[in-house]
Amino acid sequence: MDASGERPLVAVIGAGPAGLIAAEAAAAGGAAVTVLDHMPSPARKLLIAGRGGLNLTHSEPLPAFLDRYGAARDWLAPWIEAFPPAALIAWAEGLGQPCFTGSSGRVFPRAMKASPLLRAWLARLAGLGVALRPRHRWQGWAEGALVLGTPDGPLHLRPAATVLALGGASWPRLGADGAWAALLPEVAPLRPANCGFRIAWSEHLRQRFAGVPLKRIALGFRGETVRGEAVLTEAGIEGGAVYALSGTLREAIAAAGPVTLALDLRPDLDMAALAARLDAPRGGVSLANHLRRAGLAPVGIALVQEALRAGATAPLSRLVKALQLRLEAPMGLEWAISSAGGLRRAALDERLMLRTRPGVFACGEMLDWEAPTGGYLLQACFATGRGAGLGALAWARRRAVPG
Repeated sequence: MDASGERPLVAVIGAGPAGLIAAEAAAAGGAAVTVLDHMPSPARKLLIAGRGGLNLTHSEPLPAFLDRYGAARDWLAPWIEAFPPAALIAWAEGLGQPCFTGSSGRVFPRAMKASPLLRAWLARLAGLGVALRPRHRWQGWAEGALVLGTPDGPLHLRPAATVLALGGASWPRLGADGAWAALLPEVAPLRPANCGFRIAWSEHLRQRFAGVPLKRIALGFRGETVRGEAVLTEAGIEGGAVYALSGTLREAIAAAGPVTLALDLRPDLDMAALAARLDAPRGGVSLANHLRRAGLAPVGIALVQEALRAGATAPLSRLVKALQLRLEAPMGLEWAISSAGGLRRAALDERLMLRTRPGVFACGEMLDWEAPTGGYLLQACFATGRGAGLGALAWARRRAVPG
């Protein structure tokens, strides 16, 4: 409490996972917390992500887990070590959502969706006195006060501390549109991450195979190979195996234009075995039936046929093992699972506080880091959100000003 006996006010801008856990951390420590968001309801992206099973985190050992953050590893490590996967699982189970670990090592609530967890979480926040204010869009500062646009006109707020948890710029229809980037210094450009890529398919391939999965494949680019699955779309290709390489592919395209991705349609068969099946004369057997001898699904056969029509001259075995896909560009942010870029590390101190705005902390996907799917995205959002909330609480306790 401040000198007057009132609880210091902490404002949290953004009602996604990072913002809500920042609010929980600050409120549990005794702050009066108001969460402001421009959408009509909170955590819309979390709810959408949870439709197919809410992947909270991953069970791999922490050193390997941290390596998934690449260049941002050392920056994020203190926050994730302070709130590791085990702590996130315990937090979810404390909300009445028991978790399990799948065969891939990914961790999910047993309910396999976000809505029960979110209902319990909002009830907990209400019990802590957290106020949620929808349809409040942050517009910057004026004379030291936060300025928010509301249905009733501008609102000026002077909290003791502020947490910015405005998200990145992926799926902007769900709220995180990246508009905040124009209001802050030292922001790396927001770019799609965990995204698909554009390929100029033939009309035949688009009409017949858009939406068809490529199962048990491998993708290779610049010495890195990823096994998994992908999906053909009308505009190109997406899916887990593509997402795992998306950062490298995106940067390569930005540097030099379209790149070639190698698709192995039968990674479980070596080249010699495929050559024995495919490279001998096929006689009167049709090309499609000949390719079936290699166990190719119809979509795989269509891709090989498309390459041949485009002028490919390699033996069939080589086409099956290293089909060349020309990626023209990443899909836009509106289709990406997450975004890269954001507030650079140099913009923040070791407490996640803006160097140019004392008492203002930032967290979640609006920071300049990226990670693959598999639970790493949510884990870092929760961990940095909690860290920013605790930082704001400590600042507000020292410098409390009635809100």
